[in-house]
Amino acid sequence: MTELQLDGLHCANCAVKIEQVLKDNTRFSQVNLSFATKKLHIESSMDSQTLENLIQTEIDKIEQGITVKSEDEKESLSLKDLSFKHIKTILGSLILSAAVFMNMPQNIQLTLYVTAYLFIGGGIAFRAVKNLFRGRLFDEYFLMTLATLGAFALGEYTEAVAVMLFYRIGEAFQEYAVDYSRRSIQSLLNIKAEFANLLEGESSRKVEPEILRPGDLILVRAGEKIPVDGRIVQGETSLNQAALTGESFPREVNNSDDVLSGCINISSPITIEVTKSFENSAVSRILNMVENASGKKAPTEQFITKFARIYTPVIVIGALLLAFLPPLLFQADLREWISRSLIFLVISCPCALVLSVPLGFFGGLGSASRRGILIKGGNYLEALNNIDVVIFDKTGTLTEGNFIIEKVTDRETHMLAALLEQQSTHPIAQSISKAYDFDIDYSELREISEIPGMGMTGVFRQKKLFVGNGRLMRNFKIDFPEEEYAGTIVHVAYDHAYRGSIHITDEIKTSCLGLSERLKSDGIEQIIMLTGDQSNIAQNVAGKLKIDDVYSELLPEDKMDHLERVIESGKKVIFVGDGINDAPVLMRANIGIAMGGLGSDAAIEASDIVLMTDDPSKLLDARQIARKTKRIVLQNIFFALIIKGFFLTLGALGYANMYEAIFADVGVALLAVLNSMRILKN
Repeated sequence: MTELQLDGLHCANCAVKIEQVLKDNTRFSQVNLSFATKKLHIESSMDSQTLENLIQTEIDKIEQGITVKSEDEKESLSLKDLSFKHIKTILGSLILSAAVFMNMPQNIQLTLYVTAYLFIGGGIAFRAVKNLFRGRLFDEYFLMTLATLGAFALGEYTEAVAVMLFYRIGEAFQEYAVDYSRRSIQSLLNIKAEFANLLEGESSRKVEPEILRPGDLILVRAGEKIPVDGRIVQGETSLNQAALTGESFPREVNNSDDVLSGCINISSPITIEVTKSFENSAVSRILNMVENASGKKAPTEQFITKFARIYTPVIVIGALLLAFLPPLLFQADLREWISRSLIFLVISCPCALVLSVPLGFFGGLGSASRRGILIKGGNYLEALNNIDVVIFDKTGTLTEGNFIIEKVTDRETHMLAALLEQQSTHPIAQSISKAYDFDIDYSELREISEIPGMGMTGVFRQKKLFVGNGRLMRNFKIDFPEEEYAGTIVHVAYDHAYRGSIHITDEIKTSCLGLSERLKSDGIEQIIMLTGDQSNIAQNVAGKLKIDDVYSELLPEDKMDHLERVIESGKKVIFVGDGINDAPVLMRANIGIAMGGLGSDAAIEASDIVLMTDDPSKLLDARQIARKTKRIVLQNIFFALIIKGFFLTLGALGYANMYEAIFADVGVALLAVLNSMRILKN
């Protein structure tokens, strides 16, 4: 997949046309254009230069002034072109003023009107003619040109030029509003560090974060952003994580703590060992998720795009009927009805809809990211409004995942467990391994195998070693003591003889207390918990959190079976999880939500939404943003349709003039953009 930047893309309607033309080209297998970010994602077997040239050629047929650039090229605003356009408009305005207010012969006055029209609207008329020869009859340039030339033909010179002038002014304000909205959204994602201090012996040098590799040592001074994910090897400090998580409270960190890129070092210098390259770090992952999210368009966006393609031709046909049917059927004044049809055409431009709807969804995605909620597409943002059931994993999702050993049979039992558990990424396994402070000789450990939902096996000193839950013991016919414990019991057997156990407890996340009630009051019908843990542990957690239904001692495929049954009942389901084993279930759910801090990379990749704070209660914030986004998008749609419908009716009845028509076009688009920007506010 190639990512390209389209500099100079200011017209939402043009963006729709560009995307459609490229999709119709058989040389491209996948095409998505985001008007909000001006980024084109396209898949093709061509080399990059040939691809850019071909796309530039196709775009030039639709709209002049758009430049195709690779993603690593900086955007360069063509001040020359921009100034030239505004200077022509200003000169045209002065000439129009002279024609209107100065007393002069009629032929000179007409010359001034024509000159003013060419300065202000000549570019629009030229593009309309070019598009006409390319077979694109129904666009805003054609509508504006037809309407104003018609006004000239009817002798309404002032109105004809003034319409082009107001259109240009409205267009300039609209471009400014769109660019301001883009900058506001992108400023939410300004989390990338501009440089890194790479340590080389006793000195350091500034480098691009992209060149850092795992194992490098970097220095992060107070006030600087952490450039890549890593682990502190020297120093202690406080971190501002607001850019990643939306939380304003600083996090205290010290030696051996893991830290994420994008956080700001508040108090003291720290030395960090790089654990992930830039492209795999949190900051890069966030930027990619948010920027690529616009590629997954919401159903409302898709509907508006299709609607706009049908709407404009229908309006043009309606304008032609309006111009000629009344004179033919009722001997009405042809001049009067042509004038009405021209006003009708100006009003009809669909820019307000095509522009504000995708901008609204992108604003919602940006607002969510500011709160530490990464939503991978407008389709998922919209789908959050229509959820019936929420299914939670337990460990690391509803509980802290910080496991504490409460009791262990003896040191040898702990050593045998740590031998195998250091090979696993499961949080319980990691807690057992880290809690064993003595040296372990792994050289005699062989044939390590992990059995999902049960535990691990291996061969140590030519004898079989088993570490896991009761099901693992029963599976290998090893006798073990059954006991009740509101936590996790890890059993250890060696040479098929039971050796002992480790009792581990996990705390419920404070933010999850009362979450079920809040979700129910937010419209969720049912809360379910699925876990591989023992029944007594699962029931204990479910009771404290007032979860409706709980299913325990599940293998990964069992979780999938339970999810399938809920989906087959016709319910829309969210699944919230964090582990590698949750990845298939996250992908199958209507919306999969992963924990971004503690969650595995597999779960994050498989999910549709990522919660950077590892806080399931953020689901409520996500639904609030989804509702606000939908509300504002629907406001824009109904506002644009009602205003346009009102003025179209007035125009057809002869009660609207060209100036009101311009408001119904450019003015409505501008107001819709400003309304979309409200999504960015908390």
